[in-house]
Amino acid sequence: MKKRVLSPGFLSLENLKARPVRSACFVTVAAILAFSLFGGSVLALNLRQGLAAMTKRFGADLMVVPAGSSEKAQSLLLRGAAGYFYFDAAIVDKVARTEGVVCASPQFFLTSLSESCCDAMVQLIAYDPATDFVVQPWIAEKYTRAVEDGQVVVGSRIAIRSDETIRLLGHHYPVAARLSKSASGLDTSIFMTMDTMRLLIGRSRDAGYDFLAVQEKEMARGAVSVVLAKTGPSAPPALLARTIGRENAGVDVVVAQSIFSGIAEALAGLTAYIRLFSLILWAAAFIVLAAVFSGSIHERKKEFAVLRILGATRGKLALMALWESAIAGSIGAAAGIVLASLAVFPFSVLISERLGLPYLDASPVHIIRLVLGNLLLSVLVGPLASLYSALRISGAETYFTMREGE
Repeated sequence: MKKRVLSPGFLSLENLKARPVRSACFVTVAAILAFSLFGGSVLALNLRQGLAAMTKRFGADLMVVPAGSSEKAQSLLLRGAAGYFYFDAAIVDKVARTEGVVCASPQFFLTSLSESCCDAMVQLIAYDPATDFVVQPWIAEKYTRAVEDGQVVVGSRIAIRSDETIRLLGHHYPVAARLSKSASGLDTSIFMTMDTMRLLIGRSRDAGYDFLAVQEKEMARGAVSVVLAKTGPSAPPALLARTIGRENAGVDVVVAQSIFSGIAEALAGLTAYIRLFSLILWAAAFIVLAAVFSGSIHERKKEFAVLRILGATRGKLALMALWESAIAGSIGAAAGIVLASLAVFPFSVLISERLGLPYLDASPVHIIRLVLGNLLLSVLVGPLASLYSALRISGAETYFTMREGE
């Protein structure tokens, strides 16, 4: 007959199996805690990653747009809202000549208004290769050659055809590269040179898409939608924004830092709320588990007394109780993390849209660290909550425990 060593771990596991309802309560509490801790941690991390990526990708300190268009421009940048607006291209040279501005580059916006003419309804953005300092460094991460006229570059969330082309306004354009994620509305945009934009508008007219007549006229007169400017290290962007706005009638100047600081404030508030909620939940789980373990161990006093009579030491009794809470906590924590992963990772795009904040999935290394950290926190709550009860029952006198109730 095979002998089995009655170790604290084995006895703990058998006790959990023998009391499925009580064990299920322990596991459920630990799972809820792990679900909330891990889900909240992933959301906070992805939001921080998103803000960092957006700040890096934008690359400009100032954004000069036609008067009344600043909200549209910010919506395009943050949420990918389609839109277009134009003003005279003379503003480019004026901004570039402003003292403190290192470089300035224009962009031209166009929206594919009908999905019947295109593979998707997207924002089209043309840049000037001669002056651009925002789009081309981003493209260079994926495509080392110059983007040729007739080619386009797509954002990370744009679907393309199997032959690496995309249909825009009735014509197919080869896709030179897909950009890395920026956690901004630019991920749903398509980029091209100014010459390609002229080609696209001309082809659309020939194909019978008359709704671009206004854009064609604006392009012909050299209009632009926005001027992006980079300031020198000694030139405060806010001061330059006021200078440009004062010297040029009919323009709005958006300071990039004000956009990002507003997002950072919203992110800080959300992160603080997540941390506070996690702390309250951890404390609540601790109190609930402590009460449940206390009641459970009180009911099992005679069971522990019998084990003492059979030779179990006080230390082993305490260890067995701690093992029970640790095992239940481990199972619950693992289940909670798995459920949180299923709730967060497949719905990243939806979460980003609902929050209205830049959101970028963290790297596997960061996720593994979060898994380990949250697993440890969720597992620890059980043993810590049961520690007092375990020490109390291990110190009880066997004789009086067995006689209790007679």
